[in-house]
Amino acid sequence: MLNRTEVSEFILLGLTDIQGLQYFFFISFLLLYLTSLLGNGVIVTMVISEPRLHTPMYFFLGNLSCLDIFYSTVTVPKMLTGFLFGHQPISFAGCLAQLYFFHFLGSTEAVLLATMAYDRYVAICNPLCYTLVMSQRTCLLLAVASWSIGFVHAMMHSIMTCQLSFCGHNQIHHFFCDIKPLLNLACSSTSLNMILLNVVTTSIALGPFILIVLSYLYIISFLFQKVQSQEGRWKPFSTCASHFTVVALLYIPLFFNYTPPSLSSSSITDMQVSVMYSAITPALNPLIYTLRNQEVRYALNRTLGRKLSWWKVTKRGTKFRM
Repeated sequence: MLNRTEVSEFILLGLTDIQGLQYFFFISFLLLYLTSLLGNGVIVTMVISEPRLHTPMYFFLGNLSCLDIFYSTVTVPKMLTGFLFGHQPISFAGCLAQLYFFHFLGSTEAVLLATMAYDRYVAICNPLCYTLVMSQRTCLLLAVASWSIGFVHAMMHSIMTCQLSFCGHNQIHHFFCDIKPLLNLACSSTSLNMILLNVVTTSIALGPFILIVLSYLYIISFLFQKVQSQEGRWKPFSTCASHFTVVALLYIPLFFNYTPPSLSSSSITDMQVSVMYSAITPALNPLIYTLRNQEVRYALNRTLGRKLSWWKVTKRGTKFRM
């Protein structure tokens, strides 16, 4: 792979230069990041340790929580450092790595949400065949396919960006190395990169979104045609509400930033929208699933109950030895 860049590092200018706002943002995003790590970590732990959650729905939820932990970690720590110490230098290799992992995890999450919508469609519209259709092998293949699509998509962007020449300004008007701010700094032609951004990235965003919409249209149609009671309709709607909320939180800012892609869009607007899906959404996802899902709440209470009982027994044993 030929690296023709003359710029050895970039400078991330961050969200703001106003010192008062920097301290406020640091505390706010630190709390969001810790919430994301704790909330998603708890969900992963519960999905692994609680037998009641060993189902396809929660297998995919565990994958989503893993993605959110990594996704926020790609951008937020560097952003927090910028709030404390000002403009942040990042090497060319580090910038490409951040670009790669951001698009890898982001596109994987988009595909995984479509997989979760398909799982809900099968569970609600074809419950008798659910265990056969969503077998362990099928779930594993769907998860591997989601991660693989994200891997290939991000690799394409990284390879294409690596071929560009950067020989002028090295200041990135963003809090991480996203594709559009980098293309704005390139000295060589970015036409192929823009084609990739327009065709492939838009397809990665629109394809899963169309599958999600179709799944929910089938679910709604099935419930109104086949289920007569309000109670019978409410439970499936309640189950899907968490997933649909997460889809909206990801796709609304994603479409705003990347479909259709344009290098002339406002960097400030792009940053504000990027904050939503890189820092806020990963922190909200575990709260949405925990607050709206009865089984997750039950598993959480049971896990906390076991931990509390173990702590009491340990404390009692310590007192007895003393």
